[in-house]
Amino acid sequence: MAELYIDGASAGDPGPSGAGIFIKNNGQVQRYSIPLGLMENHEAEFTALIKGLEICLEQNFTFVSVRSDSSAVVNAVEKGFAKKEKYRALLERTLHLTEAFELFFIKWIPGKENKTADELAKKAVRMNEVGHE
Repeated sequence: MAELYIDGASAGDPGPSGAGIFIKNNGQVQRYSIPLGLMENHEAEFTALIKGLEICLEQNFTFVSVRSDSSAVVNAVEKGFAKKEKYRALLERTLHLTEAFELFFIKWIPGKENKTADELAKKAVRMNEVGHE
């Protein structure tokens, strides 16, 4: 089973944002820092999850366990509902992607257990800022 650690970061709310994606699968690891442009932090968190799921699908993973330190994202996915209207389209996209996996799990973890994804997200924010200079 692939373990997908995700984190979104924003330098401002909204501000330059990035997604950090860390995947462990069969003893191999993959790291991604993806600049996201200007968005709010929760948008970056949802977008990091979407990008991570897309990468897993591209690699034909069938069993995925997501770990995130965003309780808002984890709760929204678990309940299939986002309180704020602006996050509903992101949640719908996420739920659509999860249907492609034979097994899909999502779990909240404390930030200290998500350090790699956090570092990758912060790196992506910096990459984004460099692109705007």
